[in-house]
Amino acid sequence: MQRPHLKYERQLHKRGYSLIAGVDEAGRGPLAGPVVAAAVILPKHTKLPDVADSKQLSAGQRETAFQQIMETALAIGISAASASVIDRTNILTATLKAMRIAISRLSPSPDYILIDGNRLPAGLPVIGEAIVDGDCRVLSIAAASIVAKVIRDRLMLRLDRFYPEYKFAEHKGYGTPDHFRILSVLGPTKHHRFSFSPIRQARLGL
Repeated sequence: MQRPHLKYERQLHKRGYSLIAGVDEAGRGPLAGPVVAAAVILPKHTKLPDVADSKQLSAGQRETAFQQIMETALAIGISAASASVIDRTNILTATLKAMRIAISRLSPSPDYILIDGNRLPAGLPVIGEAIVDGDCRVLSIAAASIVAKVIRDRLMLRLDRFYPEYKFAEHKGYGTPDHFRILSVLGPTKHHRFSFSPIRQARLGL
């Protein structure tokens, strides 16, 4: 398993930056539920042996890493964009807005931002850069990916209590065969993303 490191953060520390925020999201691809963004500022010389890209960890491993991050981080900011917000704009716009809000909730505020992906949200409060595959390479981004994933999974577990027949606890809103089968029988809920073509088709009974 590839482990993220502090190379990027160390280089920025040498350039005079001290509060470096890693930012990532969880839930761009599902058919239901929110997209969640997280921003994390780690102390210098942080050691988080259980932190890796959230997609490479089991649910139990993510929970362990999540606790390490919560106990270690200097600041954590979290934001979510609901399915209705995604539908009113689009998934990219909603994701970038959630990232921007998560960053704004950091206290102390960062003086540099590292974001997973290939683009930055507009209106960032300080300078930043986007890093492709940052969740695999940069420790603070990997930490943000875990926080975002764990929080989103918990939101989907809560949603499952209100809609147990949709089995959100199992598929977390992703387009699994079982989820498609349920949609074909029951149709979508208000928490599904109607701007996504599979949900439009399910609503029309196609």
